[in-house]
Amino acid sequence: MRLLVTGGAGFIGSNFILYMMQQHPDYKITNMDALTYAGNLENLESVEKEANYTFIQTDIADKQAVDQIFQQGIDVVVNFAAESHVDRSILEPEVFVNTNVLGTQVLLDASKKYGVTKFVQVSTDEVYGSLGETGLFSESTPLAPNSPYSASKAGGDLLVRAYHETFGLPVNITRCSNNYGPYQFPEKLIPLMISRVLNDEPLPVYGDGMNIRDWLYVEDHCSAIDLVIHQGRVGDVYNIGGNNERTNIHIVKTILEELGKPETLIQFVEDRPGHDRRYGIDPTKIMKELGWKPKHNFESGIKETITWYLSNEEWWTRIQSGEYREYLTKQYGSRLGKEQ
Repeated sequence: MRLLVTGGAGFIGSNFILYMMQQHPDYKITNMDALTYAGNLENLESVEKEANYTFIQTDIADKQAVDQIFQQGIDVVVNFAAESHVDRSILEPEVFVNTNVLGTQVLLDASKKYGVTKFVQVSTDEVYGSLGETGLFSESTPLAPNSPYSASKAGGDLLVRAYHETFGLPVNITRCSNNYGPYQFPEKLIPLMISRVLNDEPLPVYGDGMNIRDWLYVEDHCSAIDLVIHQGRVGDVYNIGGNNERTNIHIVKTILEELGKPETLIQFVEDRPGHDRRYGIDPTKIMKELGWKPKHNFESGIKETITWYLSNEEWWTRIQSGEYREYLTKQYGSRLGKEQ
């Protein structure tokens, strides 16, 4: 199989490439990534010299460059490429529309033109909006995005659906809950808190900290996508969740406990606009139809994640220089020190 992975230098994309190289060593994998702020080729140092792995630095919205890649022969596309951080989408919505909507459309056009056998759109539970205290997102839940990020992902999803209905393009859409694990960019909740705890820095927690997310260990997500590629029913959506709902404040206190640090580091900051209260994924469909189930519960996954960040401090300290530090100050600086 000739597999094109877009956004393969990012957190989930790089984990997916490492997973597929191990599970399917005969596959030819092309990694296409624009190397924006969250792309890091260090994630893939262990495979970069393998004969069946190729990296190409390209923006998925660059039609000419994308066409040249498809001319070389592609069987399956897995589209991870996306601007994905909600806070950044509030600051710069147009960047998210360009990548997550227009970029997806460019990939779909090329996939249609060159006759790929499967296009997998990797999406998010955030396209469904926010849940109340009960209930779960199913594949039939209406899309109701509340942030520029989730709206742009929903736009890309709808284009994927339209290309299947209009042109017969063989597609699947996967929608996952919050991922965590190795190589996650340190502005996301779990690695942000781990790095700040280790530096004895204040831990900025939005609002009252009671926003709830379903947490999915990244390797479990990769195994689910692998199944969808090979067994997913063409045209269908598959929700992928870890059945691990936790409040943000629980996550932060767990990290503090694991690292033996005091809860006095917690500092509540002004909530962000449009902050969804709760997400919860119902993964029944993929479990019943494809036989998938996660190997990690939250307790085992968070321990493995903390251990990885402790063992790879050089990796995340390098990221915490330059643009990342400037962004962190811009995003949280005016809020730190405020009393709630």
